[in-house]
This record gives sequence, C-alpha cells and structure tokens, in this order.
Amino acid sequence: MVFKRGSRVEVFQASSDEAWEPYMNDFIGAHGVVTDPDTSINDPDDLIEVSLQGKGTHRLPQDCLRVLDDKQGEPS
Repeated sequence: MVFKRGSRVEVFQASSDEAWEPYMNDFIGAHGVVTDPDTSINDPDDLIEVSLQGKGTHRLPQDCLRVLDDKQGEPS
C-alpha cells in the first residue's frame, strides 16, 4: 500500500514489525493523518510518521495502518 502525505489513516491492528512497542496497542482504532510517508522507494518496511488525533505524532510500521476514504471516512 502506498501512503502519501496528508492521507487519512486508521491504526486497525497491532503490527508484527519489531518496531511495535506494547504502548502502541493503545493506538489501535485511532485515526490520523500521514505527515511524513518516508517512502523513498515505497519500501513497505519503512516506518511512516502519523499524527494521531489526541495521541500525538508517532513513527509507525505500515502493516498496522489502512487508508481511509476521505469522502466517507470508511476504510478503502
């Protein structure tokens, strides 16, 4: 999946990536906006920076995120 700056996303599951920390389980279900996709070659292993509503800005693995449809707020 390709994430772009400004994309609305949801943390929908815990990640299997080693960067996932136990405190991040509190982020599951949170919505946010991608602030830095950090995908020089769209590497799915890169962490991306996401500003989560009410939870601050964090670098998260991509496998825990899904893009939300901007028009309806539903997963795409």
